Amino acid sequence: MKDQIVLTGIHGFGYHGLFEHERENGQDFYVDLSLSVDLTAAAISDSIDDTVNYAEITDLVVEEITSNPVNLIEKLAARIAERVLNQHLKVISVVVTVHKPQAPVAAQLKDIAVVVTRTR
Repeated sequence: MKDQIVLTGIHGFGYHGLFEHERENGQDFYVDLSLSVDLTAAAISDSIDDTVNYAEITDLVVEEITSNPVNLIEKLAARIAERVLNQHLKVISVVVTVHKPQAPVAAQLKDIAVVVTRTR
């Protein structure tokens, strides 16, 4: 499938991480999604019924970032992918990138991210 809907930089403040200070203080997380969806019908009909509602998907991502803390962003990314596929049946596959720019590492870096891909 070549059609995609791309959502970039969905932000939420969450309490994910292995360390106690991450669970107590929280930090910013950013999520990018690439959704494979057949957009042929939507391009013809101009109807939301023939595509996916990216506002709903954005809300889903923020909810996952801001609730139910996990140790690993790998799990967070997988949870987001699973929910997108379960709740939005027109999505054929999803690529989820979770960014943790304030990850507690010794080196100075711009970002740490995990990318998962899930397909029906």
